[in-house]
Formats: sequence, structure tokens, C-alpha cells
Amino acid sequence: MIKPVKHYRSSKHDGARRLGAVVLASVALTGSWGFAPLLTPRAIAQEMIMRTLTVTGQGEQSVQTTKAQVVLGVEAQGPDAATVQQDIAQRSTTVVDLLRSRQVENLETTGIQLSPRYRYEDGESILVGYSGSNTVSFQMPTEVVGTLLDDAINAGANQIRSVSFLADDAALDAARQQALRQAVADAQTQADTVLGSLNLSSQEIVSIQLDGAAVPPPQPMPRQAMRADMVAEAATPVIGGEQTVEARVTLQIRY
Repeated sequence: MIKPVKHYRSSKHDGARRLGAVVLASVALTGSWGFAPLLTPRAIAQEMIMRTLTVTGQGEQSVQTTKAQVVLGVEAQGPDAATVQQDIAQRSTTVVDLLRSRQVENLETTGIQLSPRYRYEDGESILVGYSGSNTVSFQMPTEVVGTLLDDAINAGANQIRSVSFLADDAALDAARQQALRQAVADAQTQADTVLGSLNLSSQEIVSIQLDGAAVPPPQPMPRQAMRADMVAEAATPVIGGEQTVEARVTLQIRY
């Protein structure tokens, strides 16, 4: 017996489902809608980073020092605190008056100290007196500082704590600017050399980092040349040196 064929009425929903299945199958086979992929801002940034060269340039400038920065001290010892303090005060006043008469720059007191001194016997500490000091610092032209040191020792100072040399602020600032220019030129030269050897060319600088234009501290005089008794024996020759300003600049260059 032949069974009758059943007929089904398709609906609009069935047709839509079949059409959707065909479209999805087509997308699955082709893997795209046929359009070029769009680059997001993040992807563009990553692409730029991948095609950048990082170079660091260095610059250096030397400046002749013109000033001396000096720290002088008056030290004393005595049987009691009042005696020591009075001795230091009298001699310090004489030294400071001398310095003011020579019109030194940036004169200031940098330290005052007074403390007891002990002697230890059989595990016991015995007070034997007091010691104290007063220190002042100042600046003046290098060519006259030697004579001033001699006069300060004769006036009562008995400690030359430090003598260092520094350049003029305007000269240091000019050297700092020139060192930065040298660092930038050095970085660009390195980039051109590397990219040129690879047949590439720079497009733009995308990042600049200044690692500073450091000014080193004043140059100190050797310690063996700072003994007060040496200064008192003969005229003291004082010769300055140079301060070196260094700069570093890092560039990121897109190619």
C-alpha cells in the first residue's frame, strides 16, 4: 500500500531561519564579511611602537672655575665650658670681621659645637675639660683666596675644613644648554647611522626624555693641602680647576 505524502506549509519564520543558516554557513566558510579589518587606536599605537628606534645621546662641557668656596673653623680646648666658649667667641669675631672687610660672598655660620672631654681610668670616665668649635663658610674669587686664608689663620682661625672651586652660575647655565644640544645631536647621529645601514629612514620623533644636565659638586682641594700650619708657614697658592656638565637625552624615533 502506498502511503500518502504529507504536505507541510512553510511559514515566514521557517524561511528566515533557513536564510540565516545559509548566511552563517557562508560566513563560516569565508571567515569574513568581505571587508578589510579596521585598526583600532590601540593597534595603531602598537604598530608605531614596533617600528621605533630608541637611542640615547650624551653631551659634555667643561667650565673653568672662578670662585672658591671655603669653610674655616676656630677650635679651642679648656678646663671649663665658659673659658672655651669665650676663647672661641673672641677669635671668631676677629676672623669674621676680617672676612667682612674683604667683602666675601655668602658668609654664614655653618656650625657651633661645645662638648666635654673625658679621660677613662679603671673603667671610670673623668672629666678633664671642654672642647668647642665655630665654623663659617664663604665664597670669593679664586685668585685672592690664598692670601685671605693666610690672613684668616693669623687672625685666629686654626682649621681649614674645606676649600672647593666652582664656576659662575651664568657660565654653568650656558654649558648646560650646550651639553643638551650635543646630546641631541649625538642621539640623532646614532639613529641616522643605524637606520641608514638598514636602508631605512626616520619619519618622526615620537618621544623625548631628558635624563638631566647634571652639574657636579664643586671641586675640592686635596686634604693634605688644607692644614692650618702649612698655611701659616708660607703664602698659600690656590689654583682652581674645571667643572664638567654632563647631559643625556633619549629619543624614540619612528621609521
